[in-house]
Amino acid sequence: MSGPRLVPLDRPDVPALAISARLRGQLVYFMTPPGTTGLPELCENEYWFAREEVAGWLDEGVIHLVSPLDSANATEVELSDEQEALLAWLQKNAIQHVSVED
Repeated sequence: MSGPRLVPLDRPDVPALAISARLRGQLVYFMTPPGTTGLPELCENEYWFAREEVAGWLDEGVIHLVSPLDSANATEVELSDEQEALLAWLQKNAIQHVSVED
């Protein structure tokens, strides 16, 4: 049985990327929030990753997470190897729009 895959919708010439179920659950950390100006309408299981944000996370090597219990403070979390590989794949292939196939 295969796991989830990210299928690039804006770069159909790029092969899909296999990801773990854990990373599948972490995609929300990196996606551009719905309703952001300039963001196309997304269907279920589709995500948009803004190039500028992807580049920033790769440069810094961290993401800032906000706890639902303490929205006034963000925690800086170092990127895991798998998260970094995802971001590098997005940047290298100029991908912003993906669909997840489970």
